[in-house]
Amino acid sequence: MVKRAPDLRRGLLDASLELIAKEGLEKLSMREVARRAGVSHQAPYHYFSDREAILAELVAEGFQRLRADMMAALRKTDNAAARLTAIGKAYVGFALNHPARFKLMFRSELVDAARHEQAQACAQAAFEVLVSVVDDPPAGRAGARKASPMVLAAWSLAHGLSTLLLEGKLDRHFGKGKRARAAAANAVLEAFTALNRRG
Repeated sequence: MVKRAPDLRRGLLDASLELIAKEGLEKLSMREVARRAGVSHQAPYHYFSDREAILAELVAEGFQRLRADMMAALRKTDNAAARLTAIGKAYVGFALNHPARFKLMFRSELVDAARHEQAQACAQAAFEVLVSVVDDPPAGRAGARKASPMVLAAWSLAHGLSTLLLEGKLDRHFGKGKRARAAAANAVLEAFTALNRRG
């Protein structure tokens, strides 16, 4: 059975992400993606101009999923003080559940956002979730003003925790199991929120 075009495009993206997860970004090539997807070595070029275009699509999808996870976390609480912790937990949870995609999303040397408007727009939409929780809604279009220091502090904490966990730098303190690491990270996020309330 011949794959339909949308299925083939999806298959190429899935094969790319699986390759990155198992063998690292350095192994990603158009030819290897085609081989893993079970298509001719020219097939990827019908959908993606080059390797970076595939990565940009994966980055855009990653930020869409991250935003969806954070929005879902917000819907589970009506407590204003708990909202920051909720999206922080969603952020760290996303990183732990999708490590290859998460690492790729922040590799600007591999995906130049200025060249890929969709990836840039999806990243900004995810960031605006944090802005909407911490700051008053910005006037005008999304992203029209600089984020406050509190927004940047909250993002730095969640991202730093995620990165340190994925690199195993906190295993001695948190443990190696995903559940133990998530629980310890959640405790850190809750401590940050508590400190913020006192201020």
